[in-house]
Amino acid sequence: MYTFNPGPAAVYPQVRQYLQDAFDEGWLSAPHRGERFTTLLRQTVTDLKTRLNVPQDYTVFLMGSATECWEVLAQSLTPTKSLHVYNGAFGEKWFEYAKALRPASSAVTFGLDELPDISKLPMDLQTDLVCITQNETSNATQLRDGFILNLFNRLPSNALLAVDATSSLAGIQLKYIKADIWYGSVQKCFGLPAGLSVMLLSPRSVERFRKINERAHYNSLVHQYEKMLNFQTNYTPNVLGIYLLSRMLQERAPIKAVHQHMTERATKLYDYFDQATQLTPLVQNPETRSTTVIGLQGAPALIDEVKRRALAQGLQLGNGYGSWKSGSLRIANFPAIPDEAFEQLVQFFAKEFA
Repeated sequence: MYTFNPGPAAVYPQVRQYLQDAFDEGWLSAPHRGERFTTLLRQTVTDLKTRLNVPQDYTVFLMGSATECWEVLAQSLTPTKSLHVYNGAFGEKWFEYAKALRPASSAVTFGLDELPDISKLPMDLQTDLVCITQNETSNATQLRDGFILNLFNRLPSNALLAVDATSSLAGIQLKYIKADIWYGSVQKCFGLPAGLSVMLLSPRSVERFRKINERAHYNSLVHQYEKMLNFQTNYTPNVLGIYLLSRMLQERAPIKAVHQHMTERATKLYDYFDQATQLTPLVQNPETRSTTVIGLQGAPALIDEVKRRALAQGLQLGNGYGSWKSGSLRIANFPAIPDEAFEQLVQFFAKEFA
């Protein structure tokens, strides 16, 4: 069985051995205040920065999920309001979480095949965060480096740029210096089980939350930062998840090689689906298509038939999501999915739905 579900997604086959090793080495009951854990966390942070090419002056935080990141950013870095620019369900959910905590927050939406007009975004000196979803998992769209750079360069002096990169982080090479905050969960391009997220903060962000000094929550960034200075956490962490992350990073290729592989594979898949099947790409504009989540659209009955027949051949395709649920399906192009899985997938479509 090959799964192309975009999250929780396929895990690396080595995870089975990692889990056994974690049990045998006593990590499931390891104290998180001891030297052994701090050594693990220090090495994990080092390897994360090395493998993903993260700037050395960015601070790494490990949390429970991308959803927790939404709340933490609203609590600790948004004293007044945030602006959310989105075109899909996860960008909308982030906005809803932020607005529940900071009612003055606002949003601008745009279409699947469009890019937002940066000059018309309602940003002012009361805007603490500008929030974008770099890779919208729900509809297979992506904001590329050029757009993020232009947005970053036009921010008001008080605003930080926060990026949800959940379906890109560890899958494509990101230019971290062009935003202040990046985060994503590990159950996608990291090829690991759910239950852990990675957040990367620029020096400007660290200075900002230390100045705001919000300490009203157990996961406030000030509390987390003070502990991370000594490679500890302020609440009991997911030690197993951190161990699995560490093992995966040690064996994984650098992000430049991973990026090239994912990009080449995505190009081949889009070229194929543009021409050869009864389904067509959900996103028509090549400039807004995701590299790591490929959406296909068709009549709901056809979508159901494709998923049913694929599953019978050991290929689990991802459902559509949100307003695209009935008329689309999604195919994850994540590093843990082997090339032979995609070869089998293309053969399936060529035989059954050409």
